Amino acid sequence: MVSPKTVLGVCAGVSATIFLGYCIYFDKKRHNDPDFKKKLRERRRAQKAAASSGKRCKTVFPDMKDHEAVQRFFLQEIQLGEELLAAGDLENGVDHLGNAVAVCGQPNDLLQVSVLYFYTIQ
Repeated sequence: MVSPKTVLGVCAGVSATIFLGYCIYFDKKRHNDPDFKKKLRERRRAQKAAASSGKRCKTVFPDMKDHEAVQRFFLQEIQLGEELLAAGDLENGVDHLGNAVAVCGQPNDLLQVSVLYFYTIQ
C-alpha cells in the first residue's frame, strides 16, 4: 500500500511540472508574437520619455522670513518624503527630503540625527 505522503508528493510534483510547462508554453508563444518586439520597444520608449520629461513636481518654497510657514513646509516635506520612500518612489522621496534640508536652519544637525536614525533601524 502506498502512503498518503507519497501520493501527495507525487501530486505536487506533477502539478508543479504541469504549471512550469504551462508557463514555458505561453512565454514562448508571447515571444513568437510578431508584435511583441514592437510593443516592447514602444513601452520602453514611453518609459524613457516619461523619465526624461521631468515629471518632477515644482516645489514652491515659503517665505524664509515667516518662521511658521518654514516650519510647516519643513514638516510637510519630511512627511511627504518619508511616504514616497515607503511607497518605493525613491527619486521623488529624496527630492522632498532635500527640500526639507534646504529650508532647515541647521542642516548638519538634521543630517547627523537622520544618519543615527538610519543606523538604529538597520
